[in-house]
Amino acid sequence: MSKQWWKEAVIYQIYPRSFKDSNGDGIGDINGIISKLDYLKELGIDVIWLSPVYQSPNDDNGYDISDYRGIMDEFGTMADWERLLDEMHKRGLKLIMDLVVNHSSDEHAWFVESRKSKENPYRDYYIWRDGKDGSEPNNWESCFSGSAWKYDEATDQYFLHLFSQKQPDLNWENPKLREEVYSMMKFWLDKGIDGFRMDVINFISKVDGLPDAELPDGRKFAPGGDYYMNGPKIHDYLQEMNKKALSGYDVMTVGEMPGVNVEEAKLYTAEDRKEVNMVFQFEHVDLDSGPGGKWDLRPMKMSALRDSFTKWQKGLEHEGWNSLYLNNHDQPRMVSRFGNDKEYRVESAKMLGTFLHTLKGTPYIYQGEELGMTNVRFDSIEDYQDIETLNMYREKVIENGEDHDLVMNSIYVKGRDNARTPMQWDDSEHGGFTTGDPWLKVNPNYTEINAEQAVEDPDSVFNYYRRLIGLRKEYPIMVYGSYDLLMPDHDKIYAYTRKYEGQTMIVMLNFSSENPVFKLPSEYESAGDLLIGNYGVEAGTDLREVELRPYEARVYLMK
Repeated sequence: MSKQWWKEAVIYQIYPRSFKDSNGDGIGDINGIISKLDYLKELGIDVIWLSPVYQSPNDDNGYDISDYRGIMDEFGTMADWERLLDEMHKRGLKLIMDLVVNHSSDEHAWFVESRKSKENPYRDYYIWRDGKDGSEPNNWESCFSGSAWKYDEATDQYFLHLFSQKQPDLNWENPKLREEVYSMMKFWLDKGIDGFRMDVINFISKVDGLPDAELPDGRKFAPGGDYYMNGPKIHDYLQEMNKKALSGYDVMTVGEMPGVNVEEAKLYTAEDRKEVNMVFQFEHVDLDSGPGGKWDLRPMKMSALRDSFTKWQKGLEHEGWNSLYLNNHDQPRMVSRFGNDKEYRVESAKMLGTFLHTLKGTPYIYQGEELGMTNVRFDSIEDYQDIETLNMYREKVIENGEDHDLVMNSIYVKGRDNARTPMQWDDSEHGGFTTGDPWLKVNPNYTEINAEQAVEDPDSVFNYYRRLIGLRKEYPIMVYGSYDLLMPDHDKIYAYTRKYEGQTMIVMLNFSSENPVFKLPSEYESAGDLLIGNYGVEAGTDLREVELRPYEARVYLMK
């Protein structure tokens, strides 16, 4: 397996709308990001993944793009963006941009033309179909609730939108459309960016005929993922994209791929196939979803989390590469979901950080994760902004009469606005995010959880992350070492080894508020040097039996 800069990097995701506002309009912007680059450099990260800053009507917070080569007015200008890239590169930081090409905005010039007539040259840039029996062309459900089809009176046809009605799906069967996409990618690559994070990229190839999906009992629309996830031409498209747009540039690519399994991920990420460097898979973030999907809550079992990560660690051990994440702009805060955000917030935030940075793969930090930011509980549905959340609430409570409190509880646990509350910079009004009224309310706990306090506190989550990232740069075993599970049947401790060039590292993680005992297998020496621990333990401890404190993490380099 080859060594690559993107394997050794630590990536930090910025959701620009919520990161830092520089002009008091309540919306984060590019100049706000520039003002905080030294903070990110101090943290130690190598790469920034910037969520979309392209021109957009903001139906889905920038993931509905109306001009792929323009910058959203709320965020600044192209000159601001170019200064951001320049300031990042001056600091040795790389920039990867979001690539959103499964769909565009319905306000994109291509779609404005496409809907004018069936004969328009841009008609075939999108997926249009006649209705069936006076209804939609098929029974697919949108990922944002309701039908995945929207009727357009002007031409008496429907267009496909797997997400919002304002996000029509692009037709990748059309070679002209593909060439437009590759040209746009090269536009940004030639400006000097360092790669792309590709939004739901494994949705771009749909099954011929767009057949109906199996309809669950009592449902009007059916999840159609079997007919558009990892579709029949997806590998052809990605290899063509690599050949026509990415080859010739030293860049990284990560594909967001819901529904991908280990065997498919090997194909996507195998170096000789030239598709993408790594994928975002969703298996571990679906473990607390019941049969009814994301909003159907069930407890997260550590054993299931361990089994999932072990499967992916071993599955991509010799071919391909893992991306490592526990939260992002679409997922709840990891300390609230996988840890304990009340009694042991700091300890569990550090433990989860240890987990991500000691696995094999490239770690992704989502903004605020390094502070231990938590989920939020707004009093009213009126305080929420996310289209997925609002559509779900309307469908369940207003249209179907489901219990308001139960639905709100699922929003508190899984809603995307949990991750999108503004970054908490200090304890001033609105957490130092803006001098105006923030587009989304700040989590009220900003007075005790904020960057200014964390940077100054040597025992903070922030400074623990700095040490973790520093160790990863110092010890190649943390990047390239093999992974093997220890204590596979323990219900509270997740432990594993990493081995590389004669060295062995042991990682112990307590995923509980109890005091379980770690037992060292007999084939290992009984002592090791502590590399990092979230409680701080003397080096050289006898490791044969270690009682771990609540949410304790320890990483040893064995003697």
